[in-house]
Amino acid sequence: MSSSVDATSTSLAEDLQDLQLDRPAKGLKSVEELEKLTVDEHLSDIERSVYLLSSGQEVQRISVIHNLPDLLRDTESHDECMRRVVPKVREVLHLAQTDMQLAATSAFLQILQKNLVPIQNYSQTFLQTILNSVDSKDPDVASAWLDTLLDVIDLLPKEVIKKEILGSAISKGQLAQSVQSRLACCRILGKISTKFEPFVIKKEILPVVQSLCQDVDYEVRGCMCRQLDCVARGLGLEATKSAILPELVELTNDEECHVRIAGLETVVNILSLLDAETCGTTIIPLVCKICQQAVQAEDATLPVVATQLGKLCHGIADNLTDEQKQWFIDFYKKLCHVGLEKNKASSRVTTPVIDKDRGGSKESDLTDIFELEDKLVECRKNSAFNFPAMVLFCGAKQFKPDLHVTFTHLCKDPHFMVRKTISGGFHEVCKLLGNSANLIQSDLVALLKDESIEVLKGVVSNMPAILDCYMSSGSNHTVSESKSGPLSDIIPAFLASENAVFTSNNWRLQEMLMNNLSCLNKCYSSENIYNKVIPILRQKLLKARALPVKVAAARSLLKLTRKVKKREQRDEIFHGLIHEFCHARKCYLRNVFVDICRIVIELYSKKFFKETFYEYLLELHTDSVPNIRLNLCSILPDLKRLLILPTDRGLLQQLDACVRKLLVAEKDKDVTDGVQSALEELDKIHIPMQSMTRRNLFEQDLEDQKKEEEEKLLLDNEEKEMKKEEEAAEKKKGDKRNLVSAKKGSENGSSSKIPGPRKGSRAGLSGSNSTTKNGKDLSKTKIVSPAPTPGKSPASTTSSTNKTIKATRGSGIPAPGSAGTRRASVPTISTSRRGSLSGQLPTEVTPKAKGSNGALTPSIKERKKSR
Repeated sequence: MSSSVDATSTSLAEDLQDLQLDRPAKGLKSVEELEKLTVDEHLSDIERSVYLLSSGQEVQRISVIHNLPDLLRDTESHDECMRRVVPKVREVLHLAQTDMQLAATSAFLQILQKNLVPIQNYSQTFLQTILNSVDSKDPDVASAWLDTLLDVIDLLPKEVIKKEILGSAISKGQLAQSVQSRLACCRILGKISTKFEPFVIKKEILPVVQSLCQDVDYEVRGCMCRQLDCVARGLGLEATKSAILPELVELTNDEECHVRIAGLETVVNILSLLDAETCGTTIIPLVCKICQQAVQAEDATLPVVATQLGKLCHGIADNLTDEQKQWFIDFYKKLCHVGLEKNKASSRVTTPVIDKDRGGSKESDLTDIFELEDKLVECRKNSAFNFPAMVLFCGAKQFKPDLHVTFTHLCKDPHFMVRKTISGGFHEVCKLLGNSANLIQSDLVALLKDESIEVLKGVVSNMPAILDCYMSSGSNHTVSESKSGPLSDIIPAFLASENAVFTSNNWRLQEMLMNNLSCLNKCYSSENIYNKVIPILRQKLLKARALPVKVAAARSLLKLTRKVKKREQRDEIFHGLIHEFCHARKCYLRNVFVDICRIVIELYSKKFFKETFYEYLLELHTDSVPNIRLNLCSILPDLKRLLILPTDRGLLQQLDACVRKLLVAEKDKDVTDGVQSALEELDKIHIPMQSMTRRNLFEQDLEDQKKEEEEKLLLDNEEKEMKKEEEAAEKKKGDKRNLVSAKKGSENGSSSKIPGPRKGSRAGLSGSNSTTKNGKDLSKTKIVSPAPTPGKSPASTTSSTNKTIKATRGSGIPAPGSAGTRRASVPTISTSRRGSLSGQLPTEVTPKAKGSNGALTPSIKERKKSR
C-alpha cells in the first residue's frame, strides 16, 4: 500500500514539474551553441535563407519557409529566390519533421492565392512537391498536404488539372494501392469532377468511381459515396440516373452502418438534381426503406435519419401523395418518442444474463445499454432540432391534429438536451404558426419554469421574437391586470425565470435576460411596467455582481421608463437613480452612475439630460476615489457635445470649472493622464450656436429633436389625462352636492315650513357683495382662504402659498448637493396646471392628498362646525 502511494506521489511530482513551463532552463547556452545560432548580419535575405536551410537549426528553417511568400513578393529578389531558395526548400522537405511540413503547406497555398508565381512555374515546382507529399507515411502530414491540394485545385485552370493531377489521382485509385491512397483518390476525384465536361468525366473518372464504390474496404466505399454528389452534378441528370443511382441504392443497403449513413447523406444532397419521376419511382421508396430499417435496428443510423429528415421531407414534398406525406409525419412522431415507451424501457432495465464462461459480461451489457440510451436521446434531440422544418412541411393548419401533442412531449422530455434544443427553436415555431401560436402558450410557460439553465437560455435569448409573434397574432396588444390572454400567463413566467437565471454563475445569460426585459414595453401596460418590471431592474442594478449585467439592467430600465405615463413615477425613478448611485456610499455604485449617464445621453434628449443629470454628474469630479474621477474624464467630451450657445453658457462654465479643478488639484497619475486626453478631445469639439442649429440640422440633431418631441408628447398626454380625471371628479362631486342639497331640502320641507336664511345673507356677513363676472353669479362661489399662520398676516400666507404652488412645477428632483430625497408640499388644485396662479386665489383649495406632511387648509367639516 505504501509503495503505491509513493509511486502516485512521484508521478504527481513529475507531472507538476512538467507543468512549470515558465521556469527558465537550468543551464545557459554554450558558446558553441550560440555560434551555431549566429548569422552574419551583412548577408542578404536570399543568402541568409540559403545558409539557414543548409546548416541552420529546425526553428530557423521553419522561419525561412514561413518567410518564403515575402521573399517572392519582392520583385528584386523574386528570380533569385526561385533559382536558389525554392530548390533548397524542396530538398529539405524530403526529410523534414511535421512542423516544417505543416509550415510548407501554408506557405505553398499562400503563394498561389497571392499570384506570386506564374501558373506554369507553380505547376512545375510547388505542385509537384504537393503531389509527392500526399503519399507521406505520416497520416497527419499526408492529410495536411491533401487538404492543401484540394484548395489548390480550386485555383488552378482546367488544363493544368487535367495534365498534372488527373493521371496521378486515377493511379492512386487502383486496387493495388494502399487504403490511404484510395481514400485520397476519392476526395480528389470528387473535387475535380466539377471542373471537366460530362464526356471527360464519363470516360476518365466514372470507371474509377464505380470501382471505388465496390471497394473491399468499407472506409473507401463510404468516402466515395460522399463524393457521388459532386460526380453526379458534373455528369448531368441522364448519366446520373443510369450510372450513379444504382451505385447509390446499393450503398444505402450496405452491411456497414458507416456506409449506409454516407448513402443517406448523399441521397439528401442529390435531391435537387433529380426530376420528379426519379424521385417518385426510386428515391421515395428508398428513403422509406432506410427509415424503417433505422427504427428496427436502433443503430447509429437512427440519429442521422433524425438529423436529415427535415431536409429530406422538403426535398421530396412536391412529389408526395397525401398518404406518403402522412407516413413521414407519423414516422417523425415515432422518432420524437423513441426510447420513451414503457415496454422498451422495462426491457432495457432488466438484468442481463451472465455467462459463467465469459467474465465481465454484465459490465459490457451495461455499457451497451448506456450507448443505446445515448443514441436514443440523440435521436430525440435531432428530431427536436428539425421540428420547425416539420411544421413547415405539415402546415400551420394541420399542426394541432398532427404535431401539437408531439411538441408538448418534446418540451417535457426527461432529458435536458432535448428540452434545450426545442427551446432554442421555439421562436421559429411561433413564426410558422402565426395566428395559431396560442396553441403552444402552455408549453412556453413550462419551458420558462424549467430548472435547467441551458433550457432557459434557449427561450430567454429569443423572447423578443416570441413576444412579437404573439403581438402580431392579434391576441391582445397590452396586458393589464383586468385582461386575460396568452401574454398574461407568459410575461409573469418570463419575469419569474429571473430567479433561476440569477442563481447560476452564467453572467452572460443574466445580461441577456436584463436586455430582453426591455421588449416588454410593447405588450405591458404602464402600471404593470412600473409595479412589476422596474423593481426587478432596480434590484439587479444595485445587487448584480457582473458590471455588464448592471449596464444591461440600466439600459432596460431607462428604455422602459419612457413607457411610464405618469410624471410622478418617472421622476421617482430618476430621483432614485441619483440618490442610490450618485449619492451612494459605495464607490462602485457611484462609478455605475457614470455608465447610467452614458445610456441616458444615448436614449434621451439633450434637453432632458441637461435638466436632470448634468450637474449631478459633474459633482463626481470631487469624489475621493480616483477610479470614479477617471471614469468621469471619459464622459466629459460627451457632455460638451450636448451644449448649445448661448442657452447653455452656464453649463459650459461649470464644465470648464470642473476640468480646470481636475487639472490643478489632481494628484493621481492615471486620472491626470485621463484629464489630459479628455482635454485634447474637448479642444476639438466645436459648440454650435442656437441660430446655426436651426438652419443646419444634422442627422444627430434630427434624432435628438425626435426624442424631445416624444418626451413633450408624453407630458401633454399626461396633462390631458389629468384634466379629464379632474373634470370627471368635479362632475361627480357636483352631482353628489346636488343630491345632498336636494335631500336636505326635502327633509327641511317635511319637518318645518319656516324658510331658512338666504345664501346672500351669509355672503353679506362675510363682508362680500353679490357681484357678477363674465355672466356668472359670484355670490354662489365658495372662496376658501388658507388658515393664517401664527405670526403672519393673511396676505403673506397667500403669497407663500402661491410661491409653493409655483415651486411644484419642476421635476421633483432635489438640487445638486442636497442630501436625501425631500420634496416640497404640494396642495391639490382643482384648476388646470397651466392656469395663472398669481393675482387671485384659486376657486377651491382642498386639503393635501393622503401621505402629505399636513393639510394646508382646514377641512370642510371643521368649517361647518365653526359656522
